[in-house]
Amino acid sequence: MATAAHQVTPEEASAHPPAESVVVRFAGDSGDGMQLTGGQFTLSTALAGNDLATFPDFPAEIRAPQGTLFGVSAFQINFGSTEIDTAGDEPDVLVAMNPAALKTNLASLKQGGLIIADEGEFNDRNLAKAKYDANPLEDDSLARWQLMKLNISQLTLDAVKPFGLGNKEALRCKNMWTLGLALWMFDRDRAPLIDWLKAKFAKAPTLAEANIAALNAGHAYGETAELAGPMKQHHVPAAPAEPGLYRTITGAESISLGLVAGAQLAELPMFFGGYPITPASAILHHLSRLKEFGVTTFQAEDEIAAIASAIGASYAGQLGVTSSSGPGVALKGEAIGLAIMTELPLVIVNSQRGGPSTGLPTKTEQSDLYQAVYGRNGDAPMPVIAARSAADCFEVAIEAVRIATQYMTPVMLLTDGYIANAAEPWKVPDTSALEPFPVTFLDEAPAGGFLPYARDEKGARPWVKPGTPGLLHRIGGIEKAAGTGNIDYSPSNHQLMTNARRDKVAGIRVPDQTVEVGETSGKLAVVGWGSTFGPIHQAVRRARRKGLDVSHIHLRHIWPLPANLGPLLKSYERILVPEMNTGQLKTVLRDQFLVDARPLNKVSGQPFRIAEIEAAIEQALG
Repeated sequence: MATAAHQVTPEEASAHPPAESVVVRFAGDSGDGMQLTGGQFTLSTALAGNDLATFPDFPAEIRAPQGTLFGVSAFQINFGSTEIDTAGDEPDVLVAMNPAALKTNLASLKQGGLIIADEGEFNDRNLAKAKYDANPLEDDSLARWQLMKLNISQLTLDAVKPFGLGNKEALRCKNMWTLGLALWMFDRDRAPLIDWLKAKFAKAPTLAEANIAALNAGHAYGETAELAGPMKQHHVPAAPAEPGLYRTITGAESISLGLVAGAQLAELPMFFGGYPITPASAILHHLSRLKEFGVTTFQAEDEIAAIASAIGASYAGQLGVTSSSGPGVALKGEAIGLAIMTELPLVIVNSQRGGPSTGLPTKTEQSDLYQAVYGRNGDAPMPVIAARSAADCFEVAIEAVRIATQYMTPVMLLTDGYIANAAEPWKVPDTSALEPFPVTFLDEAPAGGFLPYARDEKGARPWVKPGTPGLLHRIGGIEKAAGTGNIDYSPSNHQLMTNARRDKVAGIRVPDQTVEVGETSGKLAVVGWGSTFGPIHQAVRRARRKGLDVSHIHLRHIWPLPANLGPLLKSYERILVPEMNTGQLKTVLRDQFLVDARPLNKVSGQPFRIAEIEAAIEQALG
């Protein structure tokens, strides 16, 4: 599509047919503002009405040495006029701001894809840091791809020269120049970005004008560059969508809103005790802005204090919530056992990352499933549920609150680094349609006297606010006598209470398992959980279009598992379980249902590609 002043001819339209979806990756040094560039391009894409999914990928170092391979930060977005479930297998366009960005991301680029490189950064020093023996922009090593060499650094300096900025400050506008070029390439409106820059730099209008000038210069360059070379403008039509109010949302934002909604539906104030850890810290940041909804946030001195404070809040009659990643959840382990023993409601969010130990702090993984289901001392059963996408986090958070408060138990909610940081469009729900589940506190002694560990039909004990007249009681980590709650070490009582805690969790009513795509029986079921939803969903759809007998089952409730899941799995000849770990759900399914579940494992810190699962499906079916 040409610029607004030019009508597209049939010949031009056939030469550049509109793509159903496009994958773009911005990559540069961690100081180049790639996450900011990607985030604002995402905003413009959402305003254009495209469906989208993003994948921010950044280094673990706070500020890695400039120009190094391990300091590369990238942001990938897949957007289109059709349903988008993943951030895309292979980029169509790679914007490389330096040699290290090119080297670390080139292998992912689609054959024949477009490289836009800032040749101003391909100097001897940066080439050496990226371990290049020769300049790849000059030695024909990139012949398999289309190459657009631009001196973005110099073009940016030229654009902002009138504003009198120093060289270092001027070069910080490079990301806006690059964003302007990307906005031109995909026919995006600059006005919302200009408004955003004016608001961001309201106290520094010169910086605002300089960044706007860089943005406009990049856009203008695209209009000029279209006359020759591989750079063309592409218009991606809006995706069909149900009428409603939409916004882009990350998993961390979605969980935060879902937790607040759950507390409101339970008619409880909420207390969040947390400690900063990648990638879970964003939940604390978002919740701290929601005080008007009865939310108290507390940044504790460590992980143990964070969960202990949340348990204390639940004891006092609020909804206690804490969040962390795998290492922090390990530190919280004993206190989780305390919440199980005291039978208090608590929501624990685990935003999984690569492990073990410190592992891969900024990369994604699904390797904490064993930890969630089994990872405590003693027999300590706890419900575990998993979100499949950023938008799904909202509903899953509400479900976690419902289970915690209705069954008086801690609940583990699993997400991962990909879900926490990735963004997608979210249709804002009609909150009046959400079903409340108000909590009832025991406020007077029942006939026959008060028993702190009496149980209702769900197996839940009563929730009593401390200081309620006539309901004095004690709870703690030492085994309690059934009914009275007195300390009781007797063998028969420990057996009874262990069974009671087990049976309460096992008896939690969860919805029957459904089939996402395909039939309820057949040759192959691909079973997933968490963020593998998108690539599995698309791979199964592609395989079915080829005539293959394959179905997709995706689990939200990991523990307890849906009551119908065993018979459902046994209705398929083969079961394939893709996971970003070494086979944890596969082990659980084999243990619980004695089915021959086969693993498909990946622990590279990167999400599955659709093609990887598609190939595994074809191999499983011979």
